[in-house]
Amino acid sequence: MSKPVLRGKTWYLKRRVPKRYAAVEARPVVWESLKTDSYSVAMQKSAGVWNAYVEGWEALLAGRDGDAADRFRAAQQLAATRGFQFLAIDKVENAALEEVLERVEASRGTDGMPNEVIASAVLGITDAPKLLLSGLVEHVEGLAAHDNRFKNSEQMRLWRSPRLRAVNNLIKALGKDSDVISVGTAEARKHKRWWQARMTTEGQSADTANKDFNYLSGMLSRFYEDLEHEDPPRPYAGISIKDRHSQPSQKAEVPVDWIVDKWFAPCALDGLNDEARDILLMSIETGCRQNEIYNLPSSAIRLDDPIPHLCIAHELSDNPEERREVKNLSSHREIPLVGVALAAARRHPTGFPRYRNKASYSAAVNKYLRKHELLPEGVTIGGTRHSWESRMKKAGYQTDDRGELMGHSLKGRRGRETYGDSLSLSERLSVAEEIMFAVPDHLK
Repeated sequence: MSKPVLRGKTWYLKRRVPKRYAAVEARPVVWESLKTDSYSVAMQKSAGVWNAYVEGWEALLAGRDGDAADRFRAAQQLAATRGFQFLAIDKVENAALEEVLERVEASRGTDGMPNEVIASAVLGITDAPKLLLSGLVEHVEGLAAHDNRFKNSEQMRLWRSPRLRAVNNLIKALGKDSDVISVGTAEARKHKRWWQARMTTEGQSADTANKDFNYLSGMLSRFYEDLEHEDPPRPYAGISIKDRHSQPSQKAEVPVDWIVDKWFAPCALDGLNDEARDILLMSIETGCRQNEIYNLPSSAIRLDDPIPHLCIAHELSDNPEERREVKNLSSHREIPLVGVALAAARRHPTGFPRYRNKASYSAAVNKYLRKHELLPEGVTIGGTRHSWESRMKKAGYQTDDRGELMGHSLKGRRGRETYGDSLSLSERLSVAEEIMFAVPDHLK
């Protein structure tokens, strides 16, 4: 790092311009006042001043030689280094005359002459990169790679599918495959009207429409965040549909008596393959989500520990098929194995390869149970999770303890920060043992 140079009573930064920036910087040497007569202050300021020059030159290079995305980011950076927020040209035209004149004056280069790259930045001439709606999901998938690093191939399919559906629905609503940057409030409202028409003619639900809006809002936010947009458009802000005629939905629980009388009856589950049967049995005594069980790697089934249990957590691997993402951080938990769940786990100590990273379990088991009249009307096997919490509630356990055992966010339930240690595995075991069913001989 070059030392500051004293001229009169003021210290200056003096550094030769690297050859890399010769195409965008006419001066061979930079002289810049550090506006201080203190050498120690000058040393502290010189690095920041020089870094600002380098960032500006890099932005100029990107604005001249980069692709559309690089040029757009560079334009925002160049505008910022000159004290302006990047505005599109139509907004610059509508700005106060004084600001427009200041922007025009700021468009000159170090040689005092107008600079095309700088002018494009401060006057908003640089266009945002073009991307069609049909390419938005693939583009965002690349941007979200780090966030999705735990997802296996099936989880990525489930991540991708509703976003593709949302984009395709927007394209249908607009009647064309538009540029992403052309999607504004008018387009979002047109999308909303399209959904309202479907609700009227097809009986579609408001919840389904609102999922579309939320997915598009999230993808557009990532798109503009990647461009480092200073004032990103939010076309879906406030866009939602409320249907006062809709009935609130809640997954029905499997009645306790039904589990004991129907599912535990001899031969009742014999028509299921052994993996499907034992996943079902484990769900009864763990309160797990179905995919938390059938996606278990062998390392997460801890049968040899003093307290046999399941470890529900993210799994990271170079092999996409061995990754696992659980729903959220609150879902990271240890679940003691008791009763029919422990017996089932012992039959499958390495997990359930037939269903791992697939989406076929739920449909297959629901179909079998319905065919053999083993499910109450309006109930699915997902209701075992709700039954488990109801059993805890009837045993007198409070909302916070039930939520922690279920893998719910206590902060979300309470609406405030949570304090104190979480339940230990032995405490969790005490709860599970208190509410567990007796194990029939044929399921041991």
